[in-house]
Amino acid sequence: MNKSTISLLILIALGCGFGAGYLFFGKQMAMNEQQANVESSEQKILFWRNPMNPAITSPVFTKDEMGMDYLPVYADKDTSKKREVLFWRNPMNPAITSPVFTKDGMGMDYLPVYAEDNADDNEPVGTVTIDPVTVQNIGVRTTLVKVETLSREINALGRIDFNEERLARLHPKTSGWIESMNVDETGVKVKRDSILLNIYSPDLVAAQREYLLALNTWEKSKNTTSNSMLKGARERLELFDVPEHQIIELEQSRKIKKQLHIHSPFQGSVLNIGAREGQYVTPKDQLYLIADLNRIWVNVDVFEDQLSWVKIGDRAAMRVRAQPGRIYDGKVTFIHPVFNSKSRTAQIRLEFNNPDMSLKPGMFSNVVLYANPQKNAVVIPSEAIVRSGNREQVFVVRAPGKFEPREVTLGVSASGLTQILEGVIEGEQVVTSSQFLIDSESKLREATAKMMAVMSSDKKLVDADMSMDDMGDMDMSDMDMGE
Repeated sequence: MNKSTISLLILIALGCGFGAGYLFFGKQMAMNEQQANVESSEQKILFWRNPMNPAITSPVFTKDEMGMDYLPVYADKDTSKKREVLFWRNPMNPAITSPVFTKDGMGMDYLPVYAEDNADDNEPVGTVTIDPVTVQNIGVRTTLVKVETLSREINALGRIDFNEERLARLHPKTSGWIESMNVDETGVKVKRDSILLNIYSPDLVAAQREYLLALNTWEKSKNTTSNSMLKGARERLELFDVPEHQIIELEQSRKIKKQLHIHSPFQGSVLNIGAREGQYVTPKDQLYLIADLNRIWVNVDVFEDQLSWVKIGDRAAMRVRAQPGRIYDGKVTFIHPVFNSKSRTAQIRLEFNNPDMSLKPGMFSNVVLYANPQKNAVVIPSEAIVRSGNREQVFVVRAPGKFEPREVTLGVSASGLTQILEGVIEGEQVVTSSQFLIDSESKLREATAKMMAVMSSDKKLVDADMSMDDMGDMDMSDMDMGE
């Protein structure tokens, strides 16, 4: 095969290839053009964007470096519908308006105020409608209105003290000498009825001898006289605080005990020891000071204007620096009847359980009194309240993206919650964040609504005046007036 034949075959192959490619791509382009025409009839293409990087755009269809087609970005269908402009307002002062487009003294364009397409005449003035994307972008959060018990919080400084009802000062009932001491250290914990010391007293020895004599006489005669003597002798021992078990031992052994036991009246801690072994003591000498610290008192001062809120039984919470992060729960048990004229305060007594002895008398503490409890109170977070001038309002969710401003009457505030006396009910949703952005738009809507009401009223007056003028121009000469 010669060279000319080979060249001819190559040319024929290339021609066939170009022809097939032209037919294929031509058909594909025609289909793309037809599809584009169909799409253009439905939606307008604004531009084309890179499929991998939306920030890269093109005004015409193209491909990226990897050969991927750019994606079309269409115009919104609703943009074709023109919104009705009610009037134009000053960008710096919304109260200044114009029926036509103009500029202010600084050259800034007046802003259009549109009529609401889906406005409901029954909606309260100032109701704001925001699309879901904007709601998410500005960070609108809502919460439910709840019903719970809310109390006033009174913060005070507390002073931890002994429970005076559980404080014992032990004195001997007779004079004598301390023979031995079972508890000779302060701070030691003692149990109820534990033996603290043994004391020898001649008076106790004489009382035991008298009791044994009366007991023997009664056993022999068992008459009324001997019985009265026995009861008198036993009562004398009891008045000397002779323990019951020693009296029983005396009856059984019929031997006089030289030493008298002194017992602890309750479980507690020894705070002071006033005598030592071998010391002669009299009834005026304090042997022991014992305190039960399982339940302690805390005294706080409350100011005069807060005193009327506090009642006996109100709950209290306490914190001490020695136990960071721990909260002790107690209650109000007494309100002192005397008022301190210098500090203008009244003292309140609280009681707290102290089973682990972590609270020490003499400590200072931070106390919160929960006074004047309001049961079944309608409460919302305090940050949901928008305070403007002399009124307080919240924004209630009427529907997704629709927020209604509503004035409320406030009650007690505590723990980040505020009681609502009037304005909202349980189960409604209120806005807790970005409500100030919604409030600015609501005030603008409210001002617009008021302005439209004034314009409508003026128009009605003008129409009424024009109708009266037309009636005045009518020829009344042909009318037959009765004589």
